[in-house]
Amino acid sequence: MSGSGIWRGTIYGITAATIWGGMYVVSDVTLAVIPPFTLLTLRTLLGLLVLIPLERARGHTVPATQTKLALLGVGVLGVGISLSAQFIGTDLSTAVSGALITSASPAFVVLFAVIILREKLTVLRLLTIVLASAGVVIMLNPTAADLASGSFAGDVFLAIAALTWGLYSVLVRRVTMRHATPTLTVTVYALLGGLLLSVPASALELSVRPVGQVDLSIVLGLLYLGLVSTAFALLLWNRAFALVPATVASLCFFAQPLSGALLAALLLGQEMTPALWIGTGLITVAVLLSLARAPKRSPAKL
Repeated sequence: MSGSGIWRGTIYGITAATIWGGMYVVSDVTLAVIPPFTLLTLRTLLGLLVLIPLERARGHTVPATQTKLALLGVGVLGVGISLSAQFIGTDLSTAVSGALITSASPAFVVLFAVIILREKLTVLRLLTIVLASAGVVIMLNPTAADLASGSFAGDVFLAIAALTWGLYSVLVRRVTMRHATPTLTVTVYALLGGLLLSVPASALELSVRPVGQVDLSIVLGLLYLGLVSTAFALLLWNRAFALVPATVASLCFFAQPLSGALLAALLLGQEMTPALWIGTGLITVAVLLSLARAPKRSPAKL
């Protein structure tokens, strides 16, 4: 694969993570009205309403049964378990805890990439993870966070979300390489796999926690989560892991807390403190270092 392909994959991953950076605020507001599993189901259905017609228009070949099962299994893990745990954790925990804990996903990506994909854990790759992680910690300043014991259950769910998202990302790369499956097809089946868990969970959930008062802000939040954060961002994220080695693509996730801080500064008037600038610099250096030594391979189809 050409160097331009590596840069494209990195841009895709950073764009997806940047979109997810604003997702916590939207999720926090929307979850006050729509319970977690129901929100995940609605978000997934909206994403499929966009991606299924797009896949048919592309005329992609229907995957073999074995490939379908593998893709659905990946979807149960990534969309069903990981995103459910993320929504539940966001609902129960604090925003700072959520940002800190889910930022562990790149470390899990590297771990599973070494175990499953047999990618080499070089000193440089380890250094980039350490640099980027240090940047996140400096930006979020956990010593000033209110890590109340009441949010412990939410923190556990967020940790599960981080671990399973790391595994999901690696498995996306594995199935894309092994079965030569287009990224769009991978994304559609991943969302369908997520529904296998979220639909029955939503049915149980609604019996004890019905949907609250829905207004325009909730509708707009749901549209953002379904169309932008799911259909668009998930497709970009999967494409990034099809193009770039998982240990390199994992660094794109650090754009999530970074974009969250920048959006807070731009939209909410939050001051860009020296800690935020230092954290931004460390994350940027880590990504550039990883790209400088990224190996080349043939790109997967979109």
